[in-house]
Amino acid sequence: MKTLLTTLLSLFIIATVFAQQPDKVLARVTYNFTHVRDTNSRNNPYTEKMLLVIGKNASVYTSLDNISRRVNIPGARPAPNAPFKPVTFDDIYFFASENKIITRQGFMNYKYLIEEPVQKINWKISKDTASFAGIHCKKATTNFKGRKWIAWYAPEMPFQSGPWKLNGLPGLIITAYDVKKEVQFEIEALDNLKNEDLNPDQLANLKLYEKSEFFGNEIAMQTDARKTTRAEFDKVYAVYIKDPAGFIAAETGQPRTQVFKGVSTTGVSHNIINNPIELPEKK
Repeated sequence: MKTLLTTLLSLFIIATVFAQQPDKVLARVTYNFTHVRDTNSRNNPYTEKMLLVIGKNASVYTSLDNISRRVNIPGARPAPNAPFKPVTFDDIYFFASENKIITRQGFMNYKYLIEEPVQKINWKISKDTASFAGIHCKKATTNFKGRKWIAWYAPEMPFQSGPWKLNGLPGLIITAYDVKKEVQFEIEALDNLKNEDLNPDQLANLKLYEKSEFFGNEIAMQTDARKTTRAEFDKVYAVYIKDPAGFIAAETGQPRTQVFKGVSTTGVSHNIINNPIELPEKK
């Protein structure tokens, strides 16, 4: 394992971080994300609170649950030795004018930047309208990443970014789901950066959140990651997924019997993923 790990890590490209002009934050959107990762356990889908930070040209999509733990929001971090739900560690940056996506992806203490061109989404906008959380929305459908998607977007909120890799609509996506409802994004809150309506508890939490780079005034690439390719990253990550405890033991020198692995509060590990968000494209 140690030899294989060293060989694979040497495949990464040693490079400086991406140079990217910061973009002023215009809004933050919280989504409830639900994903049936394991089709043999449909009654226990994976759930997570996600955050979309939007600027004029750039946006970043990340895990609000992960941020809450890192900045010690009350109740977000599990008690010692208590079971806890996994969180997403990836950050997806979307740059509209440059037509590219940069994923800050990693595991353990490794962080890498993977640049990929944006796959154009051919949305079909219908005449159907509906209201979600009091927001007037229009309906759009598409086939993307192996799934047929339905999205409801708000024309009065002219942001072309959306949750995950869904983008390109003439308005903010309020809710989106595939036709099987195996993957769903549903808006929970829209922060227009005005704080006068927050109660004392919300203001206290905001001060904690402000410790995170995602609650600053600008969207900017982080400087703790290096550039690599999707193919090379996947090689290393496949070894990690196959045997996480062995990978960590080989990297840290810690006996694998002492490697701690958290479990879900639902009692379902969510480690079995036979139904990823991205499926093979149908031909």
